[in-house]
Amino acid sequence: MNENVVLTPERILEVTEDVLRRYGLAKATVVDVARALDVSHGSVYRHFPSKASLREAVAKRWLERVSTPLANIAGSSEAAPAKLDRWLRELFTAKQKRYLEDPEMFATYLTLAREACKTVNGHKACLTDQLELILADGVKQGAFEIADTKATAKAMFDAVTRFHHPAHSDEWSDPQLPARIDTLIALLLRGIEARKC
Repeated sequence: MNENVVLTPERILEVTEDVLRRYGLAKATVVDVARALDVSHGSVYRHFPSKASLREAVAKRWLERVSTPLANIAGSSEAAPAKLDRWLRELFTAKQKRYLEDPEMFATYLTLAREACKTVNGHKACLTDQLELILADGVKQGAFEIADTKATAKAMFDAVTRFHHPAHSDEWSDPQLPARIDTLIALLLRGIEARKC
């Protein structure tokens, strides 16, 4: 064992993902992670005090990979209708791509996310806040007519659930999915479009 290795939480999480991919969620242990890092399991526990905290951190990291590019879109200076369209499509693509390209790992992350309810709720709140930012920007630009951007953001997030929530992942290989997404986004944009006098 090499206890002189400089361990960072990020390095531990990277290796934990590899271990999960190799052994699966049911069989992967902190000892397996430590072995892959060539350190004692105590070294891992110094950064993550329990197996549950390590698993929650893995789930959080996975969800942040979805939310970070979306935050960049939400904060961009482009016209709000185009930004909303791009944000929604990126959300759908991020989740669907992970499911279609690596279904076993997607299932692992789904299980981890179910265990990390606080993390998942934080993720949902983060995404809804991003949506609200886009909608408020659209109101300022005169592109959207919305009385309550917070309530509208929540309603919109709920309306698009089947295209990003893992519970609907078995529908994501439907060849009609892109057309259904186009129709829904057009409907949402029409519903909040500022009326021209």
